[in-house]
Amino acid sequence: MWAWTLWMLPLLCRFGLADLPAKPENISCVFYYTKNFTCTWSPEKEANSISYTVRRTLCYVRENDTCNSTSKAGSSCSFYSSLTPPDIYIIQVEAKNAYGIIKSDITYWDLTTITKIEPPKISSVKPVLGLKQMVQIKWTQPVLAPKSSTLNYTLRFRAVNSTHWMEVNFTRSGKNEEEAYNLTGLQAFTEYVVALQCVVHKSRFWSGWSQEKMGVTVEEAPHGLDLWRVLRSDKVDGKRPVQLLLKKAKGAPVLEKVLGYKIQYFPENNSNLTETMNTTNQQPELYLGNQTYWVHVSSYNSLGESPEATLRIPAIDEKLFHCIEAMRTCLTQDQLVVEWQSSALEVDTWMVEWVPDLDSKPLAISWESVSHARNWTIQQDELEPFWCYNISVYPMLQNRVGEPYSIQAYVKEGVPSEGPETKVENIGVRTVTITWKEIPKRHRNGFINNYTIFYQAEDGKEFSKTVNSSILQYDLESLTRKTSYTVQVMASTSAGGINGTGINFKTLSISVFEIFLVTSLVGGGLLILIILTVVYGIKKPNKLKHLCWPDVPNPAESSIATWCGDDFKGKLNLKEFDDSVNREDGILKPCYSPNDFIDKLVVNFENFLEVVSTENPGKGCENILGGEKNEYVASPNRPYCPTVSTEIPPRGPQCLSSGMLEGICPETRERLLPPTQGCGPDHLCEEGAPNPYLKNSVTTREFLVSEKLPEQIHREV
Repeated sequence: MWAWTLWMLPLLCRFGLADLPAKPENISCVFYYTKNFTCTWSPEKEANSISYTVRRTLCYVRENDTCNSTSKAGSSCSFYSSLTPPDIYIIQVEAKNAYGIIKSDITYWDLTTITKIEPPKISSVKPVLGLKQMVQIKWTQPVLAPKSSTLNYTLRFRAVNSTHWMEVNFTRSGKNEEEAYNLTGLQAFTEYVVALQCVVHKSRFWSGWSQEKMGVTVEEAPHGLDLWRVLRSDKVDGKRPVQLLLKKAKGAPVLEKVLGYKIQYFPENNSNLTETMNTTNQQPELYLGNQTYWVHVSSYNSLGESPEATLRIPAIDEKLFHCIEAMRTCLTQDQLVVEWQSSALEVDTWMVEWVPDLDSKPLAISWESVSHARNWTIQQDELEPFWCYNISVYPMLQNRVGEPYSIQAYVKEGVPSEGPETKVENIGVRTVTITWKEIPKRHRNGFINNYTIFYQAEDGKEFSKTVNSSILQYDLESLTRKTSYTVQVMASTSAGGINGTGINFKTLSISVFEIFLVTSLVGGGLLILIILTVVYGIKKPNKLKHLCWPDVPNPAESSIATWCGDDFKGKLNLKEFDDSVNREDGILKPCYSPNDFIDKLVVNFENFLEVVSTENPGKGCENILGGEKNEYVASPNRPYCPTVSTEIPPRGPQCLSSGMLEGICPETRERLLPPTQGCGPDHLCEEGAPNPYLKNSVTTREFLVSEKLPEQIHREV
């Protein structure tokens, strides 16, 4: 029984102690001069509600007071009664909850070592006239600092464009409300930021930092310059323009405010022609002759001038030396590195020049001198991404400038902003030419590595062809005749590609060559036919003439007008025409006539005129030439020829005198005058127009007489 009780007793004690509050530890006290006395401890927070009592006891007189707090208010408590150093206090903290009270260890606090005061207030930071590289800081002591106490100060400072702070420590007696400190070792004409904090002597608690204040050191006379030039090819009034580029020497601090630049230049062979120009422009232009010139430039301010920078401008016809053999660029993690190789070991100074390569007006040229090295490095964030830069390196041997070597570079490449502008030319049956323009430089965003042509027939498979960046046109072949196609061109950089606008075209159904071939064959055939015809006409001109221009008998040369009566019958060989007209099944068969048959039927117009004009001159002329209504005139060689009225209505029948045909065989008469109804016994009627042969003869005319003549004309032969 006793053994079981002894075994359970530690467990009961443990459960009882677990309900008590945690013992306050890590007690720290600060004496905020003339304000309060504050103590803090841990733990800072408790799960249960706990009340704290801080008991403060003065060591020498054993006076004590208390300060109460709760766990909800935090683990701190402040005494607001006035205290004066160098008293020593005993501090003990009690924690109490529903299960009991627990006390902290006793701690001792000397007010001299725990006093904390407010930060000082800086009134001004100004340079001292006549003293370089120095500023004077003035401030006011804290109002609640202990009187006649020694104060330790820490002054920190940095340049405005720097993030690195530097500190200076010093001590002041604290008797004066206004204090000052001269900060030396600074750079001239540089703006600085300063701040102060202080602590009571022997105290371990520093005040906070004062509000920051800025000041500028006194400027100095200008330092050296870096000088470069840009030679222009065009001339103005016979002189070549040269643009000078001025900037602070590399590595030289900006210790002054430059008021202007003094430029002196003269021909190399005549220094008496020196010209001087003052300017505030850092890129002034000079107009020089064709010979070599020397240029001297210095900057100045109110304190003096900088050392001169000298540059030699070569003559316009001077041959530059060449020593750079190759150059390349590479990108590191955050830098662009340019390296070059040179065959001239004596050249150890180089001028690097870089400028953005854009379609717009060229921007300002940047440049930098490099010595004792054959590479140049620049931070990537100093260059624009997706911009192409032209980088040139000039070798410099003493005062001479050699021939530059140039290269292009991007610090970062991207996909082009727009695709190529595409056109279709020379559309054929199975071929077409695709042309495109280069993407503007500002939209390339990188080096164009290649172009890819995508083309696809309507409802067909897509094909592609890739060419290098120097090609701006491509001939597509093996296309389908009379087919619609869609084509577009993609431009690609190392970061990716982008397509241009798609265009449509349709191949031809027949090519120009095929049209030319057919035309050539037809034209060639006609030409050969013409040549053969000409050759045939040369060899056999009569046959060709008879074929093209058949002989037409001249009625004026006919002798039928001299025939009359039986003589006319005798001269006609009618037997030759017996079998000329044969009718079979109502069809008229051809009748063969003698060779002079037509001539015998033609009236000899000239003989007739002679007879008429002889026997009846006046009347003949009247009958032939005048009158509205006329009749045919009988032949003068016939003893008796009855007249036949020849007044013929349009397209009416034509009647011929029977006397003219009485000697002609019936078959022949039937051929000459087909039978018609309504004609008298002495006349034959023919429907339709007169004989076309007679009507179309050049010299054939119908002889007409007036209706006023007698019905018949009798005359003797």
